[in-house]
Amino acid sequence: KELPIIGSLKRLDVEKILSLSPDLIIAWVTGNPKEQTERLEELDLTLYYLEPRDFDGIARSIERLSVLAGSESEGHREAERFREGIESLRSEYGDADPVPVFYQVWDEPLMTVNGEHFIHEVVELCGGKNVFADLDRLVPRIDKESVLARDPEAIVAGGMGEENRDWLTTWEAFESLTATSRGNLFF
Repeated sequence: KELPIIGSLKRLDVEKILSLSPDLIIAWVTGNPKEQTERLEELDLTLYYLEPRDFDGIARSIERLSVLAGSESEGHREAERFREGIESLRSEYGDADPVPVFYQVWDEPLMTVNGEHFIHEVVELCGGKNVFADLDRLVPRIDKESVLARDPEAIVAGGMGEENRDWLTTWEAFESLTATSRGNLFF
């Protein structure tokens, strides 16, 4: 809360970034506007791009960032704690019968994740089965009819840090949907 806000995934405040004279900028490969990150590079700022796609990639990113931040021992401890947490969840839910899950990443347009996204990995780790794992795009756009056709047992919605229960209200209207009839609508 004390750090200055320098933009969002849609737009960076390049002037504010320049005023801060950063030694290093960490950028999200597909999540930051490419023209803006290229502009920052043109201005001779140092950018380090990240986009982990799985749990191991997240742990390795923690380790790499700790090297760049000069906190290598803390970073390696945190990466190991992360790996241990993953293994703990894997042993806790590994033998559970999989629950068909629709993970909603956005409302308008309706979007989910395929089997290559680390959110898919989280769903599986916790005993779920991503009902849209088979789609080609990493974050595909879908329609309500396709969700109804795949009839998930649970629907989990997540946004950009803000809880928007309205996303789940849409599904409450479909009483025959297994997730709705069982009260398995989560944000």
